[in-house]
Amino acid sequence: MIGKISALVGVLAVSVVAGVSLGPVSIPFGQTAELLHAAITGGVISAADAGQYHIVWDIRLPRVLLAAVVGAGLATVGVAMQAMVRNALADPYVLGISSGASVGAIAVATLGVLPSLGVYAMSVGAFTTALGASVLVYLTARTNRGLAPLKLVLTGTALGYGFSAIAMLLVFQAPRGDASRAAMLWLLGSLGGASWQSLPVAAFVTAGGIVHLLTKARPLNALAMGDETATTLGVPVQRLRTHLFLVTAAMTGVLVAVSGAVGFVGLMLPHLTRMVVGADHRKVLPLVPLAGASFLVWVDVAARMLAAPEELPLGVITAALGVPCFVFLMRRKAYVFGGR
Repeated sequence: MIGKISALVGVLAVSVVAGVSLGPVSIPFGQTAELLHAAITGGVISAADAGQYHIVWDIRLPRVLLAAVVGAGLATVGVAMQAMVRNALADPYVLGISSGASVGAIAVATLGVLPSLGVYAMSVGAFTTALGASVLVYLTARTNRGLAPLKLVLTGTALGYGFSAIAMLLVFQAPRGDASRAAMLWLLGSLGGASWQSLPVAAFVTAGGIVHLLTKARPLNALAMGDETATTLGVPVQRLRTHLFLVTAAMTGVLVAVSGAVGFVGLMLPHLTRMVVGADHRKVLPLVPLAGASFLVWVDVAARMLAAPEELPLGVITAALGVPCFVFLMRRKAYVFGGR
C-alpha cells in the first residue's frame, strides 16, 4: 500500500510539472522545473526568462494545481457518495448540487448578477445556489427516520432536472451570444478562470474533506454492506449518512463553483481504483485523490492543446474517456461494484 501511494505521489508530481510545461506555448520540461524551483526558493530569474516565468508561475501553475485539487476532490466525493447511497452509478452530482450551482453561475454570465464581485461573481453565484440546492434536497429527502438512500437519489435527480431546466432557460434567453457561450463552457467544466486567488479556498475545503473522510473509512465499509449490517456493527447509520451528506455537499459546492460541472471524474475514478486495490475504503480513500488529481491534470492539458488556441471543455474529454471505460467495466465479467 505504501508503494502504491508513493508511486501515485510521484506520478502526480511529474504530472504537475508536465502540466505547467505543456500548452499552446510549450516550455521545456527542465526549464519549467528550474523556474518553479527558483520561484519556490526565491531564486533569481533572468530578464530573458521573465516572460516564461510569468507563463509558468502566474498562469499555468495555479491552473494545474486547481485541476489537481478538483480532480482529487471529485474522485473522493464519488467514493463517499457511492457508499452513502449504495449505488454504483452515484457521483458527486447525483444530489442535484451541480445543477443548482449552474443556475447561479449562468445567472451571472447571462444576466450580469453580482457585478460588484468582478471575476469572483460566477464562483460566488454558483456556490450560493449550490448551497441552496443542498438545503432543498436535504429538507425534501429527509424523513422521520433520517435520509433514505433511494429517496435521496430520487430527490436529487428530480430537483437536478428542475435546476437544469432553469439554467437552460437562462441560456436560451441570454441577450448576448458570448454570454451563452461562456455559460455553456461552464456547464461542461472549465479551468480557464483559475488564479492564485481562487485556489486557497478550494484547496482548504478539499484537503479538509479528504482527511475527514479518511477517518470514516471503517464506517463506510459497513455502510456499503447495507443499513442493517452497519447497524449490527454499531454504526449510527442515519447520523453517519447525514454527516456524509453535509461533507460531500460542501465539497461539491466549492469544487463546482471554481471549475463548473466536470463529469465522469467522480464516477469513473472510484471504480478504477477499486479494480486495483479492492473495495476496502481504508485502501481506496488514500489512493483515489491522487489518481483523480493526476487524471484531471492531464485532462486539462488535453483541453488546452487539442484545439489550440481555443480550449475544449473538460467534460467533453472526460466523457470521451469515461464512456469507453465504463463499457469495458460492464463487459468485464470479473468486475462487480466494490471489487473484482
